[in-house]
Amino acid sequence: MSSNAQPLEGTVQAPFYGTGRRKEAVARVFVKLGSGKYEVNGRPVEQYFKNVAWKNAAIEPLKFTETSGQIDVLVTVKGGGAGGQAGAVRMGLSRALTRFNPELRPGLRKNGFLTRDSRMKERKKYGQKGARKRFQFSKR
Repeated sequence: MSSNAQPLEGTVQAPFYGTGRRKEAVARVFVKLGSGKYEVNGRPVEQYFKNVAWKNAAIEPLKFTETSGQIDVLVTVKGGGAGGQAGAVRMGLSRALTRFNPELRPGLRKNGFLTRDSRMKERKKYGQKGARKRFQFSKR
């Protein structure tokens, strides 16, 4: 093999990418080897997700795979509310981690990190006030 051989794709310091969706929120997650920095829309994860449950949902895949101090995570998320965004980040991070290390996939899959939550807001129906609520009915 010659001295100017190209390195393998996995050894390059390129970020690994994963997309996560939940309700109306879409998260783009980039993962690369580093010191454990975690930014969401340019802010630290603790500052972006102030609610403890949302913050835990966003960092859960890192805790589960025990990679929290070894990789840098950069997230851009838009749409929906804070809860939906946290769920989208969780899924996007899980997908990025499976690309980063394919050996993590079975564990993440078994514990529901890679399953898309398909629950969406039900649409409003015509002749009604909302999806289920109706206008008041008068018999007489």
